[in-house]
Amino acid sequence: MHYLNISFSHKNSSLEIREKLTYPDDKHKNGCLTKLNKSGAVNETMLISTCNRMEIFCSCNNISTATKHIFEMLQDRAGLSLEELQGRADIYDDSSAIHHLFTVAASLDSMVVGETQIAGQLKDAFRYAYDHDFAGKKIARATQKAFRCAATVRNETNISSKPVSMASVAVAKLKSVVEDVKGKKILIIGVGDMSEITAKNMIADGGEVFIMNRTLHKAEILAEELGAKVLPYSELKNAINECEVLFSATSANDPIITDEIIESCPFDRYWFDLALPRDISYHKGERINLYVIDDLKVIAEGNKADRELEAKKAHRIIGRSVVDFFEFLDTLNIEPLIKEIYEKAHTVAKLEASRVLNKGFIPREYEHQVHKLAEQTLKRFLHDMTKSMRDVSHEAKSDKLSSVMGFLVKDKKEES
Repeated sequence: MHYLNISFSHKNSSLEIREKLTYPDDKHKNGCLTKLNKSGAVNETMLISTCNRMEIFCSCNNISTATKHIFEMLQDRAGLSLEELQGRADIYDDSSAIHHLFTVAASLDSMVVGETQIAGQLKDAFRYAYDHDFAGKKIARATQKAFRCAATVRNETNISSKPVSMASVAVAKLKSVVEDVKGKKILIIGVGDMSEITAKNMIADGGEVFIMNRTLHKAEILAEELGAKVLPYSELKNAINECEVLFSATSANDPIITDEIIESCPFDRYWFDLALPRDISYHKGERINLYVIDDLKVIAEGNKADRELEAKKAHRIIGRSVVDFFEFLDTLNIEPLIKEIYEKAHTVAKLEASRVLNKGFIPREYEHQVHKLAEQTLKRFLHDMTKSMRDVSHEAKSDKLSSVMGFLVKDKKEES
């Protein structure tokens, strides 16, 4: 069994490329995971699709075949050549795949180091794959350990002491170009985490915040929680031409704001498109300052430099956690074998005790004692041997020991 991770992120792919590879809703995710699991080389899969990354994490029995299958599927999805996809992707297998997963969970691989959203996004990705039978115990073990590792990083470092996110970076960018948002009309489209964080910041700064969403009821719930106002989605055209600030973070498959509905206004507008695929397709010169996810990298890089020392501590924790994970897997491999050894020993002890009783070597009134003696003798003999097996299960190449011991205890009848 192997682990494999193929990653397209803000580190190796442009926004345009990530946009082509994104799986924005459950229908697309289900189709992707269904195709992935059709390969005989793939056992379990999980899809991580966010604004900054698209990653496929899987358990497989053949890394080369699984990798080929994944790239061919992505080629069909994105309409890009295999050469370009393979040239851009970061490919991790086995220990490096687990290390990368732990790094992502701990937000060390995020554009904004220490951001708080990725852990929830990873949990959602695992829960969807697990609940729909695309992932099982192998991916469950890896993700559970990843969440524990991330928790340790949060508890033992200050990497997330001041929670940040792409939304907070967008707010910081707005404050760097607009002196004051007090009294300004601010439109927020979408009701996810980024929309909530943005709305809270804008309300705190005195902005007049309007929440808009395709599902009006969801917009009303968020607006009531935050003390904002609601606009029906049917008012989109009017709203974008009346509000000075706009934040959009929806899960729409296609742009919701296009040149056709944008009108000239006598004031400057500041628009932040935090969605992937992008919500805004804009080409006119209408005094609109448009910022997309990758435009926020400068602020994000500053955040990374500020947290460099804490990141080093976090990477040490991740390194130890990866070692612990594979020691844990080795233990899982050895325990069934030890159980099988004891079961076979118990069977042999029972047979030998019955043999000496049936031949009259020991009187029948001592039957219980005979069985007990035979079992205890074998248990005492096996104790030191199985203890040594557990001890060396953490060492390199312990899988070879398991294979040898498995061969030695195998019943000859099983081989025929």
